[in-house]
Amino acid sequence: MFPSSKKREFFTPDQQQLMVKAIQEAETNTSGEVRLFVESKCKYVDPVDRAKEIFFSLKMEQTKDRNAVLLYMAINDRQLALFADEGIYQRLGANYWNEEVRKIIRSFTKDDYTGGICAVINDIGEALKSEFPYERSDKNELPDEIIFGN
Repeated sequence: MFPSSKKREFFTPDQQQLMVKAIQEAETNTSGEVRLFVESKCKYVDPVDRAKEIFFSLKMEQTKDRNAVLLYMAINDRQLALFADEGIYQRLGANYWNEEVRKIIRSFTKDDYTGGICAVINDIGEALKSEFPYERSDKNELPDEIIFGN
């Protein structure tokens, strides 16, 4: 449904590599999962609705601890959203997620897209590590690569 191998020119290969590395590092000490979905236009007025649609289409709610987080971006429409599964969303609360969105927007206003994305992914990784620390039985349940939509 959402082509993961399709490469868009939103980011250079080096920038993409930095973002994937940030995801991998964020997941190192937690059972939590982080995914990044990037497309040009958001087909909904509210990017949270689009993020929710993508989250469930990617079956991210099927993680063992319900602790997956999606960072959604529509580049041309200048929209973004964080969508977290119930396991992690409820533990951190709405204020945490709203502040993370504010942080990434501050980076974007300085034209530091890659830095902003990596910083927020790092923050989410730290929160996941605190709430869902890594255990021996944990495995990487979802792919780490960036997903590019249309």
